[in-house]
Amino acid sequence: MPTVGEWVAGARPRTLAAAVAPVMAGTGAAAAVGSANIPRALLALGVALGLQVGVNYANDYSDGMRGTDTRRVGPLRLVGSGTASPRSVLLAAWLAFLAAAVAGLALVVLTRLWWLLAVGVVAVAAAWYYTGGSRPYGYRGLGEVSVFVFFGLVAVVGTTYVQVGRVTAASVIAGIAIGVLACALLLANNLRDAPTDAASGKRTLAVFLGPRRTRILYLLLLATAYALAVALAIGGRAWAALALLSAPLAVRAAMPIVRRARGAELIPVLRDTGLTELGYALLLAVGLTLTAPAP
Repeated sequence: MPTVGEWVAGARPRTLAAAVAPVMAGTGAAAAVGSANIPRALLALGVALGLQVGVNYANDYSDGMRGTDTRRVGPLRLVGSGTASPRSVLLAAWLAFLAAAVAGLALVVLTRLWWLLAVGVVAVAAAWYYTGGSRPYGYRGLGEVSVFVFFGLVAVVGTTYVQVGRVTAASVIAGIAIGVLACALLLANNLRDAPTDAASGKRTLAVFLGPRRTRILYLLLLATAYALAVALAIGGRAWAALALLSAPLAVRAAMPIVRRARGAELIPVLRDTGLTELGYALLLAVGLTLTAPAP
């Protein structure tokens, strides 16, 4: 029977930055036009966290059932290690998805934007089929695409939309920036696991690209996020440049990549990339809030 600590480890808390960051950035974009709504932002956070935890447990279950996690370099996998039964991990995944659905339904009722129900269904399906089903797209190098769409554009723009009622230019640019950082987070994870993934037949983007090109892409993703912060600042949201203050976190995250670290040496990169995304999103949200029109 897994302990509480093992269940927490199985939820992969270092990846939760990918859920928190877009909600912060999206709320900052809403504040930039004077329409931030904290209760709706908190519900959006509930949706994002539920989806992130759900996809982590679902990934644990599906990879464990396929035998992909038999040899692991990174954090604990509940099914692959035999710590928890597949059935219990699957149940945990769907309970997390249910929590996301409840928060999402509350948002739909508050906003009366019923078409958001379809977005929610697509998001849960994308979370499940990342490694679930007979042809998981995460095994074909498409994981980063899904992360960019759902934990970047959809999460940021959606958070802004439920507060403002429209799409704003700042939310789209912020969504792209947060999306590329979320991709960097997944890419760091997959670079660490590339040797064991390749051996088990899991063809992630890191496996397709190889170590050298994966490292280059990781650095380009970080650089793109900061270039977008500069673009926002030049485009009239001067305080968005505050996001640049998170650059030291990005440098710390990137150093093992530059030094060609491998295996367990890459574990800190996942932590530091998550901190970079959180720091960037928080500072960007503050910067966008400071550009809000005077009441």
